[in-house]
Amino acid sequence: MDCPDPVALAAFYERATGYAPHPGSDADFAGLLREDGLALGFQRVDDYTPPRWPDPTAPHQFHLDFEVPDLAEAETLLLELGATRPGPQPGGERWLVLLDPAGHPFCVLEERGQVRGG
Repeated sequence: MDCPDPVALAAFYERATGYAPHPGSDADFAGLLREDGLALGFQRVDDYTPPRWPDPTAPHQFHLDFEVPDLAEAETLLLELGATRPGPQPGGERWLVLLDPAGHPFCVLEERGQVRGG
């Protein structure tokens, strides 16, 4: 994921997901690893321009969905960690759109026993 501060964004997602820090992380590229091999990477981009969800004139770059046991509890925790909640919420009570500290949108939905793509 492009961002202005890879270490800070990796720390947000580490606290949000529990994924382990990649041992080769540094100020220009930071990564997280999940036990099954899934990796998330964060790279420094000079003059970074964040997405402006839902405005399509600024590319969203990627989209992640996270399933959680309790939507309200997850929202509270993610907001405390530094996420923000934009006004447009197309999921109603089924899912939330949040923005990470670098402005990337991601969705949070209650677990329903299956994996969803974004």
